[in-house]
Amino acid sequence: MRKLVSAGTLCVGLLVLHGHALAALGENAASNPPEQQPAKVSQRVVDTPQYAVDETQLDSGTRVREFVSANGTVFAVAWQGPFLPDLRQLLGRYFTAYTDAARNRSFGSGPLHIDSPELVVRSGGHMRAFSGRAYLPPELPENFSIDAIQ
Repeated sequence: MRKLVSAGTLCVGLLVLHGHALAALGENAASNPPEQQPAKVSQRVVDTPQYAVDETQLDSGTRVREFVSANGTVFAVAWQGPFLPDLRQLLGRYFTAYTDAARNRSFGSGPLHIDSPELVVRSGGHMRAFSGRAYLPPELPENFSIDAIQ
């Protein structure tokens, strides 16, 4: 018996095959290397004249949101799910600042916080429940609320 494939199933299937390469913080969203395809499905969840939010569901079940300015720069990322995403990939050139801050905090001191004029990171959680966000204050669009980064 031959089954017909619906248009919706076909579109989801193409997204699964295509994948979505996550862009690094501070980089151009269009400059993703095509070999990095960690995601099952991605979608645009917000599209305004000032910025867009692209959400990606990773194979691990973790949801990653990339906040992309009108000029194409990723000015913020947020994650939530059972596993940490590849923070080296998400944070890009800011990953070293993240690892330095993690190394310099005392054990058991709770969530990781980085507050600098160039970079803000909030990351925390426990096994099977991680969340965090990172953003570049100088790159935030005018009148953008940081509360939207989630």
